[in-house]
Amino acid sequence: MSSVRRSLWYSFADNHVGMLLQLASSLVIARLLTPGEIGIFAVAAVFAALASTFRDFGVVEYLIQAKELTPGRIRAAFGVNLMVSWFIAAVMFLASDAVAAFYSQPGVGSVMRVQALNFVLIPFGAITMAYHRRNMNYRPLFIAGLLSNLTGLGVVLVAVLAGHSYMSMAWSSLAGVAVFVLVSFFYRPAELPRWPSLAGIGEVFHFGKYAVGIYFLGQLGKSAPEAVIGRVLDMSSVAYFGRADGLVEIFRRAILNAVGKVCLPFFSEATRSGKPLHGAYIRAVELLIGIGWPFLLCVGIAAEGIIRFLYGPQWAVSVPLAHILCAAGIIRLPYALATEAMIAAGRIERSHQLVWLNQTVLIACLGLIIPFGLTGACWGLLLAAVLGSLMTHMHLRSVIKLEMAAILRVCLSAGGVALVTSLPLVGLAAFIDQSASFMWFVPLAGLTSLLAWAMALKVSKHPILSEIRRLKAKPPITSQDG
Repeated sequence: MSSVRRSLWYSFADNHVGMLLQLASSLVIARLLTPGEIGIFAVAAVFAALASTFRDFGVVEYLIQAKELTPGRIRAAFGVNLMVSWFIAAVMFLASDAVAAFYSQPGVGSVMRVQALNFVLIPFGAITMAYHRRNMNYRPLFIAGLLSNLTGLGVVLVAVLAGHSYMSMAWSSLAGVAVFVLVSFFYRPAELPRWPSLAGIGEVFHFGKYAVGIYFLGQLGKSAPEAVIGRVLDMSSVAYFGRADGLVEIFRRAILNAVGKVCLPFFSEATRSGKPLHGAYIRAVELLIGIGWPFLLCVGIAAEGIIRFLYGPQWAVSVPLAHILCAAGIIRLPYALATEAMIAAGRIERSHQLVWLNQTVLIACLGLIIPFGLTGACWGLLLAAVLGSLMTHMHLRSVIKLEMAAILRVCLSAGGVALVTSLPLVGLAAFIDQSASFMWFVPLAGLTSLLAWAMALKVSKHPILSEIRRLKAKPPITSQDG
């Protein structure tokens, strides 16, 4: 378990530092650019995010879950990654004008052409970092992420101040990717093959055809609201939704992404060792929602103050949207690691099937935008979260023997912690006008909630306490760390 905790330490550090740097960037952008300018980049980013799922083609997950990692498999994975990524880069570049015409926004095409260059560069660092993830060595990923985010922040600040509008974010992304790849060269192990190969690509493609479906559909579900809103409503509505969803994204970046990166290699190692996954899954969920439920509940309560504090009063339209999206996040969280568990169990085809079902339901529920506008879209996402959680549990029960009683037990514990954590904040919100006093309400709410959370964990003797103590300890330096 020491390697898992060390990996979590670096993964948390990577996500927290990256989140803080990107938050700083978003604060500047929100004040210097208009909602329409931000919306143009957001729409282009939707297509880049969808394309990225094809670009990876599951090669990272293939290398992590493989029972035996041979040089031939590494070369084949590199070859597949290179071919697919460059093909997607060409498609993005050539399709940019058509997408811009569809949205009647030439700027969308300009952003897409710059983003296509990211796809040319990324394969040269992807295999190296996948190798380190498999071996639970997250130090290179932390350093690469830190330098990449610092570069991106510097570029976006200079470009915005120089008057490059929404293109500032596009150039920032490209600069960050270039730095990430350069750092991966520095940390490339000597034993790692340097050249791609076509031999053995059939096995990679067999795995990838399911993986690409999982991550493409997952990204489609994540990106669909902005794409639909941009088409049915307008670019400003996309930006308002993005600011509301950004509050939930704080948790995804700070905690969920860090845990997910470690859980796939951890679950895969458990499978290779012949251990059952349902116990490990329940333990991971218990820790995850012990943090996530209190956070999302408190963010939902203080949404008005937080949005005004971070982005300014012109984003007040996002407040009621944030309430609904935080509730949807709470419902989804106990099943957030389902994909990693099923891939580790060797049932990637079942995970693929589940994602198809979930995203079909989500897109159908987004139809509420037509009669009810932006608010209707958010209620649709909440409904999709409820239905998706039920479907996910049925699949996990079949694949890893996960029982509903076990999920309910950890949810009851986390629900109690979340309730106690939120009570002082409810009192503050009842007596303080968040819209008028947000400058001091938000820091006070954060401190009060943090103290209440710590007290709730201690009184309930929640198992997250022991893990927090271990994560706070300095990670041991091993030969893997370099």
